[in-house]
Amino acid sequence: MTTILRATLRLYQAAFRATGQSFARCWIISVAVVIFAGLMGAATSVAAPLGILGGFILGAVNALLIGTTLSLIEQAVKSSRSLTFRDIWDSVGQYFWDVIAVGFVLWVPIMVLEQGMLSNPNGPFLAAAIFLLLFIMLNPAPEVIYQLRRDSPLDVIRESYEFVVENWIEWFLPLMIVVAPLGLSFFFGISSRLGRGAGLDFFQVLLLPFTLLTAWFGYLGLPDEVGPLLVLVLTPPAAVVMLIFRGHLFAALYGSSRRQRLFQNGIGKT
Repeated sequence: MTTILRATLRLYQAAFRATGQSFARCWIISVAVVIFAGLMGAATSVAAPLGILGGFILGAVNALLIGTTLSLIEQAVKSSRSLTFRDIWDSVGQYFWDVIAVGFVLWVPIMVLEQGMLSNPNGPFLAAAIFLLLFIMLNPAPEVIYQLRRDSPLDVIRESYEFVVENWIEWFLPLMIVVAPLGLSFFFGISSRLGRGAGLDFFQVLLLPFTLLTAWFGYLGLPDEVGPLLVLVLTPPAAVVMLIFRGHLFAALYGSSRRQRLFQNGIGKT
């Protein structure tokens, strides 16, 4: 157990170190995220009165912005050069169809689920449990899209599930450490909301750091005059740091077992 803990700590140290280096080179992604949030907000206002057509328009805009964000994160994780505004422009349109395909595959059963739960007295509880399961099983879907580049959305879902089964401790432990002081109810509440989009909803990408920062600043007792402003300022860079860290952690975990990582770190056998 001690050797596994030491190997896991080394894994996180390497991922944190790489994340800091990547963010120092690619901080401009935070600016892009702010711009994308404004575009998404504008698209939401335009699409709201258009009914089903508005939903399709909003889905397309979301896929465009998420795909562009994933492309920028990919460059931050895999490249050693600094990013510029030109890179933001060149990334527009990347992974658009991948996000659309996965979103469509999930949209149909989620819509059927939500409609079916309306007549069930235990519907809200069952829906929350299913969305929690989706949050867990499909959590690495963004990394699967831009690091593994699978052709089929079903392959993305399968790879995400298999990755979580193999690496669930190492993958979720950082999040659990951050959330633990806030209580299990906080985790269940946030995961049931994030499970709907499998990490491919732009506003949900911002929702997790926004909610965590709000909860932590409240937990630490920051004045109401300061906390909300800090949350707004820190949410975009926090979201980018989280995405970059996930990218480095996924790259380190994918394709290796716990035992292999022990040997790679020179710790020895379990």
